[in-house]
This record gives sequence, structure tokens and C-alpha cells, in this order.
Amino acid sequence: MSFGPFIPAFEQLPGSLPVFPLTGVLLLPRGHLPLNIFEPRYIAMIDAALATDRLVGMVQPCDPEGGESPAGQPALYRTACAGRITSFDETEDGRYLITLTGICRFHILGDTLANAGYRRAEADWSAFADDYREQPLRFDRQRLTTALDAFFRQHGISADWDALEETPDERLVTSLSMICPFEPTEKQALLEAPTLAARAEMMVSLVEMAVFSCDDGQKRARH
Repeated sequence: MSFGPFIPAFEQLPGSLPVFPLTGVLLLPRGHLPLNIFEPRYIAMIDAALATDRLVGMVQPCDPEGGESPAGQPALYRTACAGRITSFDETEDGRYLITLTGICRFHILGDTLANAGYRRAEADWSAFADDYREQPLRFDRQRLTTALDAFFRQHGISADWDALEETPDERLVTSLSMICPFEPTEKQALLEAPTLAARAEMMVSLVEMAVFSCDDGQKRARH
């Protein structure tokens, strides 16, 4: 459950940070998110993060009907997750390949547009101190495995089941929540789950519902 030596203490988290809005992309505490950065404004965002605390917030844009933020930018969900740049590489064609390691969720109190075109958010971390603490987790792994087998087959996903069996509970829940092809609203619900145990239960339920929906659709098609 512990973070690495370069992760700031909870009390040292900044009052504001750059945010990267991406629909359908989820970062969770202690998760690892690879990103391919190529837009000039986000190249500038990474440059700014590398020059300071290496922190970037991942957030999803709201439904288009949710309104707009500064300078006509899409409105953002209120809850986001901060990650620290823990891996960085440059490509010959001018891209950055980075990995963000999730640290802590935060509430966005407001955001502004930086001169380079990326957005900065005012962050309230107070509701998420537990992201820094070890949380109890008990869930039915066999139930998850049964549902995942059908889910992966439906989506053409290959899995190393031996590796999955050896993966610790929190890492398994976090990784599957981030990589499974859930809907953006479902990803947001996983992010906003109040506890790790609640996220695990929600993730298993989402997999089961997806399997049931697909099976039901196939039965209807056959009739």
C-alpha cells in the first residue's frame, strides 16, 4: 500500500495542478497509466509538470450537456485523480511517452486556462486522505474470475490467468478498473467509489452486467 520515496506526503499536495481531460480514461491511486503525449498544449503541460512537482491530474470531460468551462472548454467532472510522472521518454517525431502513477483523488473547485493552452485546476484533497492509507479489502475472487472469463471472451481479450491469480487484491481491482472497456460514466463511478471495497464490488457488478447484457442480446437475436 505504500507509495515510493518521491511521492509527496498528503499534507504536501499542491493547491493547484495541471489537468489532462480524456474521455474513458481512468487513473486510480497506485495505478499505472501509460500516455502518449503529442498535442503541443499537452507537451507544454508535461514540460511544466517536469519542471515542478511532476504532478498531473487525470479527469474526464462531462456530458456535453454539462456546460462549459474557461474559454469554451468542455466542463469537467468534479472528481479527478492526481498522478506523478514516474516514467518519461522522448520520441524522434516529437512525442512524449510517459507513465503516471496514481497518488490521490481530489475535487476540482475551479479551473483556468494556462497561456500554453492546457488547463489548471484548483484542488481540494480533503475528502480523500484514505487514498494514502491501507484499506481492508475482501471480495469474491472466484465470482470475479467466472465473470471475467466470459467478459474477456466477449471482447476478444486474452488473459494470463496464472498472473491474474498471483496478483494481490488491490492491484487486481485497480488494474481491471482502469483497463476494462467500461463506459465513461462507469469509469467515473469507479473513480468516485468511496472505498476500495466499494470499488471492488462495483467493478465485479459491472463485469457481470456486461456479460448478462451481451448474453441477453444474443438470445434475443437468435429469436
